[in-house]
Amino acid sequence: MANEKALAKAGYSVFTASDGEEALLIARARIPDLILLDMLLPKLGGLEVLQALKKGDLTAAIPVIVMSSLPQKNEIKLIKAGATAYIEKSAMALDQHSESLLRIVKKILDGVAIPEIDAPVGRPTPSSANR
Repeated sequence: MANEKALAKAGYSVFTASDGEEALLIARARIPDLILLDMLLPKLGGLEVLQALKKGDLTAAIPVIVMSSLPQKNEIKLIKAGATAYIEKSAMALDQHSESLLRIVKKILDGVAIPEIDAPVGRPTPSSANR
């Protein structure tokens, strides 16, 4: 919730989904500029959502930031699957997560390469941000 509020306060339109199937439906209908994707989702897991997004004609080019509490060793696998960036939730201080997330979102939307990401705490469900 905090990430949704921070993104909305920064001027982004935010759409949320309660599970992986809903996330795909929203992504295909809205074609967001960016997707924040949790890996642990009901119905359809985050990796399956990511793979479906990257195979879709309309959604393949959408940058996807994966937010997960899974170990960072999964980062290479997720980047190979099409994620733009990987953020480990537990590696970020709670009081700084929204600011760091906003900085990462802005860099990705502005097309700036992100060599290393400060890992903000993520959300329990995927969301997408449009500006």
